[in-house]
Amino acid sequence: MYMLFILFFILGLIAQSAVQGRFKKYSQVRNLRGLTGAQAAREILDSNGLGNVNIEEVKGRLSDHYHPRTQTLRLSPEVARAPSVAAVGIAAHEAGHALQHSSGYAPLKLRSAMVPAVRFGSFLGPIIILVGLALQGLMGLLELGNAVAWFGLILFGMVAVFSVVTLPVELNASARAKKLLYQHNIVDQRELAGVNKVLNAAAWTYVVAALAALVQVLYWASLVMGRRR
Repeated sequence: MYMLFILFFILGLIAQSAVQGRFKKYSQVRNLRGLTGAQAAREILDSNGLGNVNIEEVKGRLSDHYHPRTQTLRLSPEVARAPSVAAVGIAAHEAGHALQHSSGYAPLKLRSAMVPAVRFGSFLGPIIILVGLALQGLMGLLELGNAVAWFGLILFGMVAVFSVVTLPVELNASARAKKLLYQHNIVDQRELAGVNKVLNAAAWTYVVAALAALVQVLYWASLVMGRRR
C-alpha cells in the first residue's frame, strides 16, 4: 500500500510536469486569430447565450476556474492576456464548464453538490476513523468504535467519489473546448493538435488524482476492517 502511495505521488509529479511543459511550449505559439484567452472565452460564451457570465482575472499560475455560484469565469494572467494556443485552450475549457452549468450537465451538478461534504470529509474523515480505532483498541468499546470508524470511512470515501465524478466533468469540458475553438476558427487544425496536448496533459492529472484517492480509501478501509477482525 505504501508503495502505491509513492507510485501515485511520482505519477502526480510527472503529470504536473507534463502540464507545465506543454503549457510553456504552446504559450509561445500564437493562435490563428490572435485572440487572448479572455477574448476567446468571451466569444464562446456570447455565442452560446451566456453573456451574463463574467470573466475576471485572478492571480496565480494556471489558477483558472469557473465558479458556478457566481457564474464567473476566472482566468490567470498568462491565460487571460496571451494570444496563444495554450491560453485559448485553457480559457475554452473553463468556458466549457459554464456551458455545462447552463445546460444542467448532471455530473457537474453532482460535483457541486458534493463540495461541502468533501471539504468536511477530507479533513475530519481520517480523524474520526482514528478515534473509532482508539475506542476499539484502547477502551474496548468494540461496537461503538466500529460504528465511529465506519462513519469516518464513509466521510472520507466522499473524497474518492468526488475525484471520480470530476473525471467526466473535466473530460467533457475539454471536448467542448476543442470543438468550439475549431468551430469559431480560433485555432486551425494544426493548432488544435497543440490544444489537444495541453488539455490531455491536464486530464491525466485528474486521472492520477482519482486513482490516488481510491488508494487512500482502500488504505483506511483496510485499517477499519482489519481492526474489526
